[in-house]
Amino acid sequence: MKSIKLVSVVFLLVFAACNSEKKEEKAVVKDDSSKVFVITLDGLRWQELFSGADSLLVENKEYVGNGKELKKQFWKESAKERRAVLFPFIWNEVSKMGQIHGNRWEGSKMNLTNGMHFSYPGYNEILTGKADDKRITSNSKTPNPNKTILEIAEKTDAYKGKVAAFGSWDVFPSIVNEERSGLYVNAGFRKAKGTDLTEKERFLNELQDEIPSPWGGVRLDAFTHQFAVETLKKKHPKLVYISYGETDDFAHDGEYDAYLKSAKRTDEFIEKLWNFTQQDAFYKGKTTFIITTDHGRGTEPLATWKHHGNSIENTDQVWVIAFGNKIEAKGEIVSDEQLYTNQVAASVAKILDIEIPTDSIGKPFTFIK
Repeated sequence: MKSIKLVSVVFLLVFAACNSEKKEEKAVVKDDSSKVFVITLDGLRWQELFSGADSLLVENKEYVGNGKELKKQFWKESAKERRAVLFPFIWNEVSKMGQIHGNRWEGSKMNLTNGMHFSYPGYNEILTGKADDKRITSNSKTPNPNKTILEIAEKTDAYKGKVAAFGSWDVFPSIVNEERSGLYVNAGFRKAKGTDLTEKERFLNELQDEIPSPWGGVRLDAFTHQFAVETLKKKHPKLVYISYGETDDFAHDGEYDAYLKSAKRTDEFIEKLWNFTQQDAFYKGKTTFIITTDHGRGTEPLATWKHHGNSIENTDQVWVIAFGNKIEAKGEIVSDEQLYTNQVAASVAKILDIEIPTDSIGKPFTFIK
């Protein structure tokens, strides 16, 4: 981890220098249609989202390198204070302008409908609106036989060429069935392509080769985020999917400190995306964010926090956050309710006024206008 931390420092310093350069901005064509950002944080537990750092893990020597440092950074006496330290944008800003669902301590529940409780089945359910436990049974790079809301949108006249998917995991081209769908996908260790690359995209392409990832199939989320931002500026897609992956991989590695720090960094990424949409004429006042996760994690025994899957209890417990143009400001939901992951795709379709040619998927969330 020391080497990764050192590289991260160098990465940030170089990136700061790169970002200081002047950039030419293209004129944006006015478009009053709705836009949607679907964002996922791989394997982020609802427990951290709603109560911040776990008291049983934050100083646990088995999972934390420097417990005193981590506790100083993330520990507060109350759950509300801890979660605001871990997710400052979500709890200080989103809680005022949107909705946050899934705090089971308050009666708000959200669950997967697939029986697998791991990534590919979870992402399939999020993006297609239905579980497929007969055909989606592994994380192998098998082209998805089901059509995602991304593909359905791409095939319409209104959204053709205006859908983009970004992911840190290299299985996403298969999950969205890139070949059949014709989607623009930048995932895994892919580079930005095209004849009109920005200076920053060329820099990212080079840097990605020079900074190693701790994992074979997942790149660092900073690359996924920055590639997405450059595409937003250049192409202005109307439907955007971004999957951040570090939280799951650091958890599998048993590195609770890195898991928390990555979660906080992703909160910062989401804030930057939102701020961009509020400053860009194409997106301002017309954009909705829907944020969720592909699966939960274990809690008891304690070691199961690292893992998930249907052999571990309660790993179907997830959450959802929504804010923006089509969302009424109600903050954290503290009443009894039951939501499901299979409702996400239908909710996106409702916002974009796209017809999904099946009635077997979940219904849109009732809080979508």
